[in-house]
Amino acid sequence: MSADTPYNDFELAERGLVRERLPRHVAIIMDGNGRWAKSRGLPRIEGHRHGVKSVRATVEECARLGLEQLTLYCFSSENWKRPPLELELLMSLLRTYVVKERDEIMRQELRFCTIGRNDGLPAGILGEVQKTIELSANNPGMSLCLALNYGSRMELVDAMRSIAQRVKSGALDPAEIDESVISAHLYTAGMGDPDLVIRTSGEMRVSNFLLWQISYAELWVTDKHWPDFRAPDLDEAFRNFAARDRRFGGLSAS
Repeated sequence: MSADTPYNDFELAERGLVRERLPRHVAIIMDGNGRWAKSRGLPRIEGHRHGVKSVRATVEECARLGLEQLTLYCFSSENWKRPPLELELLMSLLRTYVVKERDEIMRQELRFCTIGRNDGLPAGILGEVQKTIELSANNPGMSLCLALNYGSRMELVDAMRSIAQRVKSGALDPAEIDESVISAHLYTAGMGDPDLVIRTSGEMRVSNFLLWQISYAELWVTDKHWPDFRAPDLDEAFRNFAARDRRFGGLSAS
């Protein structure tokens, strides 16, 4: 069996998973790269390099499980506050990932996309990102979305400005503004909302990530740092998700 062959129901059952109870869209806050490196006496960038291995393993696993979308919080708008050398190395690592994983993205028939502002991102990275987006646009598999230079408050500001411009031009009546109009002006327009948010490294916060979109998402936190995150941890998160009673403000089905 190929390493990326989709799991059948028997294989899922062996791991305590049920296809109908899997989340459709998972968003992950990949935290703890620096702490992982520090605990081993390594430079912070080594944590980020090892974190790429977790990205690769998680993407492959989610694709085999048949998820519709995986969104990874790769670089926040607040990350620009980090030291210049670390930023330079992070940008280099990001470009290397997009280029090196392009063939794998195509082989697994993933659809690649990003959310966030382009401002400040190097032109070389933007060019490689756009190339991968265009090449994979018609792939039928899971959507792999990277949040790059992303901040949810910034996203909402941009959405409000866009809506205000439409109102000013007469293209939109203020009375017509509802949740669907706001959603259509977010970076995530056209995407389904996450069902599950995973955060590594034990931090109990969402860090300005998809604030509008995760209104009804389930949250699951692990103490493991991101470079140590692998398929068994994903299974644990999905089993926990499947056991929850998602009421969306209503009454339990039971």
